[in-house]
Amino acid sequence: MTDFWSALVSTINAAMIEATVLTAWEAVAVVLAAAYLVLAMKGSILCWFAAFASTAIYTALFWEVSLLMESVLNVYYMAMAIYGYQQWSKGRSSDDSIAVVSWSLNRHIQIIICTALISVLVGYLMSTYTKASYAYLDAATTCFAVMTTYLVAKKVLENWLYWVVIDFVSIYLYLQKGLMLTSLLFILYVGMAIGGYFLWRASMREQRILAQS
Repeated sequence: MTDFWSALVSTINAAMIEATVLTAWEAVAVVLAAAYLVLAMKGSILCWFAAFASTAIYTALFWEVSLLMESVLNVYYMAMAIYGYQQWSKGRSSDDSIAVVSWSLNRHIQIIICTALISVLVGYLMSTYTKASYAYLDAATTCFAVMTTYLVAKKVLENWLYWVVIDFVSIYLYLQKGLMLTSLLFILYVGMAIGGYFLWRASMREQRILAQS
């Protein structure tokens, strides 16, 4: 009986230590992710450095809690941080820096339909062949985030509207997995995404005025 209680105490201690370590790394990732969004809202190219570091941490965290597609998504985010930096670097030494653009409603409808179909397929594969939790929701947030991150790199105004929806779904997923700090971060993200939309829209209008003058 003594051996049993000793083993139980050791297991509890190990679990607490692991949880503390995960929470510490999650806190670092949250700070970096928040920094990324603030810098992105301001159109600062430094946002991609914060994005790369934050997503590297989240890649490991999500794998640890069996949100496999979220983990894969963050590997993609790391690659997109590099791509986004390259895109936003264009013309930094001249007046030809990448401008905010807006895509038509028809184009967005096509994007949504295609991404939704891919999400269903990925969700089915994940639920059938892996141990992924909430496979279809995980797949949907992943597929739409992949597409939306590309819109950010291209400075498409409507990316912020996609993020509002993605963030709400992500909040539910993270709450279910006990990632409380990340859930709070994504609640903040919703408000910041709305703010980002209006900031970028104002920037686009300024660009049009300058182009006409």
